[in-house]
Amino acid sequence: MKHQDQVVLVTGAGQGIGQSIVSYFATAGANVAAVDINADTLNASVNELNANVAGNIVAITANIAKSDSVRDAIAAVVEKFGRLDAIINVAGVGSIDAFVDTPDEHWDKVIAVNLTGTFLCCREAAKVMQAQGSGCIINVSSTAALTGEGPSHYCASKAGVMGLTRSMARELAPVGIRVNTIVPGPTNTPMMADIPEEWTQQMIAAIPLARMGEGEDIAKVASFLACDDSGFITGQNIAVNGGMAFI
Repeated sequence: MKHQDQVVLVTGAGQGIGQSIVSYFATAGANVAAVDINADTLNASVNELNANVAGNIVAITANIAKSDSVRDAIAAVVEKFGRLDAIINVAGVGSIDAFVDTPDEHWDKVIAVNLTGTFLCCREAAKVMQAQGSGCIINVSSTAALTGEGPSHYCASKAGVMGLTRSMARELAPVGIRVNTIVPGPTNTPMMADIPEEWTQQMIAAIPLARMGEGEDIAKVASFLACDDSGFITGQNIAVNGGMAFI
């Protein structure tokens, strides 16, 4: 199995893309730490997955926008499994706001979770991986960062993730850590449920493959980036969007 005995941490693991990635990696033999801020949703998801897929999945409740919470989560993974081979930063939030009407608190929350949260998780994971001399960091951005088709705070935060990846990849390569970003297009997740149906249909119409992505589409690319098959790939932003936009 491609990820046999690998230790993988996934944020935003309670639903959507994160849940799909947890399931995919566990089935492929990994020990998976599923991290989410919503304990009830997370525990229900992990219990269901442990009952229905092979693998070892543990639930860790954490707020990735808080340094102490991230530090504790990473420490818990290392204490349980002894190492951390890969972290996949999926957790994200958004809200529908016209630019001139965006409240300060909406801007602050989206940046805090999507960009600062990714930074905090990467920083703490890199400390562990640097001591090991190996590791893989996978961030998740959005095609909205390429097209600008979305609320300003969301597009800005996801564009920031792509820049963060490039910088980290250069700095961490000499210590054996690869860093890449997956850039999904519209994907069939609970977050999409808040978007008006008219907007959803417009997005699908703009996708050459004429469908929304599924969580497993993203999980398969994460699997490739987290294994030795991609050992010479770092600093890349990889679009998984059905041809909606190019990098």
